[in-house]
Amino acid sequence: MIRHLLISLAAVAASPFAFAQPVAIYGETVWTGTSQGTISDGVVVIENGRIVSVGPASARVPAGATEVRAQWVTPGLISAFSRTGLTEVSGVDDANDTGAASSAFSAALNAADGFNPDTTSIPVTRLDGFTRIAVAPQAESKLFGGQGFLADTSGLPGSIFRERVFAFVVLGERGASISGGSRPAAWAALRGAFDDVRFFGARYMTHNEGNVLTRMDAQALMPAVKGDQLILFQASRASDLDAIMDFKEQNPSLRMAIVGADEGWMVAGRLADLDIPVIVDAFSNLPASFSQLASTSENAKRLAEAGVTVAIVNLDNDSHLARLATQVAGNAVANGMDYDDAMRALTTAPAEIFGMTGLGVLAPGARADVVAWDGDPLEVTSAPSAVYIDGDSQPMESRQTKLRDRYRTIDESQKPTAFKR
Repeated sequence: MIRHLLISLAAVAASPFAFAQPVAIYGETVWTGTSQGTISDGVVVIENGRIVSVGPASARVPAGATEVRAQWVTPGLISAFSRTGLTEVSGVDDANDTGAASSAFSAALNAADGFNPDTTSIPVTRLDGFTRIAVAPQAESKLFGGQGFLADTSGLPGSIFRERVFAFVVLGERGASISGGSRPAAWAALRGAFDDVRFFGARYMTHNEGNVLTRMDAQALMPAVKGDQLILFQASRASDLDAIMDFKEQNPSLRMAIVGADEGWMVAGRLADLDIPVIVDAFSNLPASFSQLASTSENAKRLAEAGVTVAIVNLDNDSHLARLATQVAGNAVANGMDYDDAMRALTTAPAEIFGMTGLGVLAPGARADVVAWDGDPLEVTSAPSAVYIDGDSQPMESRQTKLRDRYRTIDESQKPTAFKR
């Protein structure tokens, strides 16, 4: 009993929140993501890893609180789709764990097993205001990429806070290509995989292989088929989105979201009616493929106006440049999207899609992921001046900033000797 008590006391003492000093973050503009709306001249008070109050700058703050001043204050941003932390150098196999083209497994691949919180892209992502990331595997040779996870951007061991949050499935052009060459082949594979799961007991009683999935893959996909786990489908063409929605109507218990959805505006009403969220790159406005012929810079705007839950991401180099989603959201606003909708697409919408309770908002009781900015977060010239994750102040440096600081003021005598002929 005494031993257990001593262990408990040691754990409390070691907790980063045990005796955390309160912090008061003052902002000329405080975007809350709640019914409080946007507060002019506000203050957010955090203590012990939680937000304790959000209100006018005149509100009382705890004695001795550390004060931070900023032009803007927002919740920590959330990247709804990335491969950040799975690769250091995308073109080098030894440093790339996004996919496994030669593996016998698919749905069972757990992307969390390949996550490295020490990759250089993590602090770079954090320095642009992103405190949480949803990380997806890459589907290489089969429809099923595997299991995605959620992590914070502290760069510390244990920064993955939820594994196996969603199953990742590729349809559309890519799905057709890796399923035998056609969309009918891809859908036959998907339906066959679902049958493998539904008849698991009989199908795998004496064999390790189903019609589509191995025993291990079928077990991994089981929560998604039962509706206990989110399925993230990747597709862009309107007809592909309609096919996914047909599948949803045939299987109403499924929980799903769609990433890509470049032609989503064409079926926005149906997406809204079925309450299917979309994760879009709002800067995708060119017919780069036959699945994007109707892509437009107004896609995010039209989807949001139709009542669809919209998260905005950067799908161009999603392993290293997920942080550019703020610029993508800014472009969405420039093309007619409501500013608050664009901010929600970076905060509350991803939190809702992935069930991240207490994140993406500034509200009493919420987890203290808070970002102080030197300007409007959606302006390309703005940057965070302070970032807090669970109330813990984060280092505002990366490999790039260290190199910048090292060589910015160096004189000729300190420069390395160059080779000469």
